[in-house]
Formats: sequence, C-alpha cells, structure tokens
Amino acid sequence: RTPDVIRRHLADYYGMISHLDEQIGRILTALDETGHAGDTPVIFASDNGLAIGSHGLMGKQNLYEHSQRVPLIVAGPGIARGESRALVYLYDLFPTVCNLAGVTVPEGVEGKSLVPVLRGRQDQVRDFLVGAYREFQRSIREPRWKLIECRVEGRRSTQLFDLESDPCELNNLADNPNSQQHRQRLEGLLKQSLLDACDPVRFW
Repeated sequence: RTPDVIRRHLADYYGMISHLDEQIGRILTALDETGHAGDTPVIFASDNGLAIGSHGLMGKQNLYEHSQRVPLIVAGPGIARGESRALVYLYDLFPTVCNLAGVTVPEGVEGKSLVPVLRGRQDQVRDFLVGAYREFQRSIREPRWKLIECRVEGRRSTQLFDLESDPCELNNLADNPNSQQHRQRLEGLLKQSLLDACDPVRFW
C-alpha cells in the first residue's frame, strides 16, 4: 500500500465521520427545538474503527488500541462534564441505561453500570479489560499496562506496552528485565480471566 492509497482511505474515512457528525447535529437540534435537551440523556457509541495504516494494518483484526478503543460519549442531566479514563465494555451500556431510566437491571446481566462514573462518584467500575480476536490473539489492559498474546501457526509471541509513556504501542517491553513484574501480573490475570470465561483456546 502506497502513501497515496492510505491518504485516499483516510479521506473516505473522514468524509464518513463528517457525514455522521452532521446527522448527530440534527438529533441534538431536534432536542433543543422540542425543549427536551435538558431532560434527555444522549449516548453516542460506535463499532471498532479501522486501523488504516496504524501498525501497518488496514482492518480491525487486531487488539491494538486504535482498533479496540471505541467512541463513547454520554451527556445529559446530572452527568458530570469532562473526560473519563474509566475502562468499560460496550455491554456496560445496558445496565447504565436502565439506571438512568430508573428501570431495574434484570438478573444475569454481566455489564456494570457506569452511572457511578457519570455522576462523579467513582473513577472506575472495572480494574481491567480482556480482549480477543478469533483463536489468534488475547489481551488484557489495565489503565496503564497492556499485554497482548498472539498465537499463529503454532508460534506464540507476547507484547507488553506502557500506555502512559507509549500510547501508540510502538515499544514492546515484554522482554525488558525492568518490566517482568508487570508481564507476570498481567499473564496471571489473563490466564484466570480466560478460564473464568471458559475460553476454548489455550495459549499456555
């Protein structure tokens, strides 16, 4: 893929973003005009985006942040302004909407309500997130540290990133002697999480 091809893809992508932004503006304008802007929670979320050149990739078949992080904006009455670094899954939105609407969350729901974060009472509702891509990759992410395990054609590789100093995930610290405590901690958390989820794939 040449730089010109990537630029063309980026231009198309930005065009779609601009179109979506305009349609969201129509919804917000309608809320203003009908007098419901002050009593309506608005939630914006999306699917995973495309890599479009990041890490030399084009699609979303990976566990890097540029494909795992998705937009999530929640605004409305009683919701604190500002940016949160809370770790969330999109399925946390279901109990969140129930709480915002005053509806009881059904039993068996695995998501965690984000209302404590939205109201400014807590910084986090989760300590870590686990990710998966088919049988090839598994990951675990804390607020600062992230581990990615890859297994392709019998070969296993490990990546460890300090997202605070390396948000673009370019410096693999998996073999760095100073980072082994983080690697071991995350490997343990990931193993246990996969067992708890009855993941059929065994990386170890």
